[in-house]
Amino acid sequence: MRKCKITVLKTTFHEDLAKKYGVEGLKKCPFHKEGQIFFADYAKPEGFCDEAWKAIYQFVFALSHGGDKVMFYHNDWIKESGMAISSCNDGIRPVIFKIELTDDGSKINFVPIE
Repeated sequence: MRKCKITVLKTTFHEDLAKKYGVEGLKKCPFHKEGQIFFADYAKPEGFCDEAWKAIYQFVFALSHGGDKVMFYHNDWIKESGMAISSCNDGIRPVIFKIELTDDGSKINFVPIE
């Protein structure tokens, strides 16, 4: 198993949707900032949004366990293996993430119960 590098590429805000459906004063996601970098494998990185993790975990898991042979959607979505572009599930202010496989090995940081 190898670690993945998660980079916050973009924080977006759909003003038209916010005006129609959001609460007063809603702005871009306050949790993540463009350029932030996290490293992960099987566990959510410290300081990472829980909801965003739920949305991108499948890509981190697949890359971490499958290595650079993982190619999402058979070369019609992402042109390079070992990488994915994904977003959180906030429809009004989604955050876009780049997930890249690294060469850094990963160690399980717990003892299984027998």
